[in-house]
Amino acid sequence: MNENNVNTDLYPKMFTWLFIGLLVTFATGYALTTNVDMMLNVLSIGVLPIAIAEIVIAIILGVRLEKMNPITTKILYIGYAILTGLTFSSIFIYFEMSSLISIFIITAVIFGLLAFYGYVTKKDLTKLGTIIFIGLIGIVIGELLNLLIFKNATLDLGITIIGVLIFVGYVAYDVNRIKYMVGYIGEEKAAVYGAFQLYLDFINLFIRLLQLFGKRND
Repeated sequence: MNENNVNTDLYPKMFTWLFIGLLVTFATGYALTTNVDMMLNVLSIGVLPIAIAEIVIAIILGVRLEKMNPITTKILYIGYAILTGLTFSSIFIYFEMSSLISIFIITAVIFGLLAFYGYVTKKDLTKLGTIIFIGLIGIVIGELLNLLIFKNATLDLGITIIGVLIFVGYVAYDVNRIKYMVGYIGEEKAAVYGAFQLYLDFINLFIRLLQLFGKRND
């Protein structure tokens, strides 16, 4: 399979699955806000169990991807999107709907531009992947330290801005690298796994832009 065929066949499937995942997440979150009792029951489980379930799914997809059935890959991806939607219900309550829509559009525009760059560039973005991964580890540690020890609003703002830059970089990197995965995991799984990676990029970028510019309900 040559690169042109990969680009032609893979990316439409990948972005279709990305759209499906985002739709499932936002629909789940919004649906819960229309039933407060159900939302409270779901959130009473706690964020930690949901986060653990998401981490488990991400690890399974990363470790077992080559041997995994394509249907299983899709089920895990949709399951992850639903779990994220459960926590998103609190965001729909906390922020104004007009603000959520505006930030979503801004995120989509930024995402689209970087995805296009990752698609058309002939550069090897492997080195970029190493840099942004180190940056990602740095902001995770920084967020934990600020949450538990420093509790500094200025530091939190700085970490959020750096997070935006990191996930902007990840969009281009993930779009670029997925075409090289087709040869050993197959086009169908590559499309779903690529969508999963881009889904994570989009959600993280959206959340950080919301933290910076989102308008909260009074």
